[in-house]
Amino acid sequence: MHRVHFTLGNQSKRELEKMLAKAIKFGNLREVTRLKAVLAVFDGQPVKIVAQILRVSVEAIRIWLNKLVLLGPSGLKTKKAPGRASRLTKTQRKELKRLISRGPQYCGFPGACWRSPMIQEMILARFGVLYCAYYIPQLLKNMGFSYQKATFVAAKRSREDRQKWIKETWPEIVKLAKDKNAHILFGDEASFPQWGSLTRTWGKRGKQPTTKTSGIRKGYKVLGLIDYFTGQFYSMGHEGRLNSEIYEEFLKSVLSKTKKHIILIQDGAPYHKSKAMRKFFEKNSNRITVYRLPSYSPDYNPIEKLWKKIKEKEVHLHYFPTFDSLKNKVNEALLNFQNMSKDILSLFVKYNKLSDAISD
Repeated sequence: MHRVHFTLGNQSKRELEKMLAKAIKFGNLREVTRLKAVLAVFDGQPVKIVAQILRVSVEAIRIWLNKLVLLGPSGLKTKKAPGRASRLTKTQRKELKRLISRGPQYCGFPGACWRSPMIQEMILARFGVLYCAYYIPQLLKNMGFSYQKATFVAAKRSREDRQKWIKETWPEIVKLAKDKNAHILFGDEASFPQWGSLTRTWGKRGKQPTTKTSGIRKGYKVLGLIDYFTGQFYSMGHEGRLNSEIYEEFLKSVLSKTKKHIILIQDGAPYHKSKAMRKFFEKNSNRITVYRLPSYSPDYNPIEKLWKKIKEKEVHLHYFPTFDSLKNKVNEALLNFQNMSKDILSLFVKYNKLSDAISD
């Protein structure tokens, strides 16, 4: 194999590397190829191997090396290419969409969040098309993507359990509810802190908005249930820690308000599955059937969205000088939502679609 031996000063090398970064940024594929070839040869790679990898001729690389020797790094600059720059085909765009949806790690990058230079590099490597880095965000918008804040997903979440819930358990619940003419109640609990909670608000640029806080580390706990069919909201507030005794008291209260059978959907909180609660459910099996959501799947529980709405509308950025002021505010919000069945029913969009699919 042919090797070319020559020395290149550190300053010239740094200049070439800066030129390469700029060429990549602005999508100048011809200049990128030249600079990559020269730098690879400088690092000791055989010319023939470099030519094969970059899909250029050995003679082309020799010409670029001669220009570098005679004219310096500026000799490798290219003029604007004639005609329209290459673009992704419809098929390539479809494949790109799939790759981006799979995430950076699937494509060989570290981390889990995409950056424009990463996508630019991936497009070049996979499809041989080099877009300007500034164009990448527009390209992604055109393809239906948006720049969003990422969220955490529990590492212990079971994909198999979640799929089973959607494909098997939920259809089973719907059928049972029809057979028994039963309520389907999704349950959960929420905590409202006296020290307050923050959210986004408008403020003068350069001056962060502020709100007072009591600084007292105390919270008001609320147990809640929402009905899939009617949008009925049941709730009970509690001062102090939640336990099996309080949970049982809440469920007895709900049972007293309806004669129908209740299908209770709950998460795996310790006091939900305690020995005392197992006895309670067994004793009341003629009135309650219990289903447990897949572990680490709050997105499958619509009442989580209700808690978020209550906090956003009634609690965020509020000052509670006393615990009673917090309780009164939360209880008022709970009372308001008991008369907002339409708003609560709108939380079940995901499950409505699944039920429609079952009916079809």
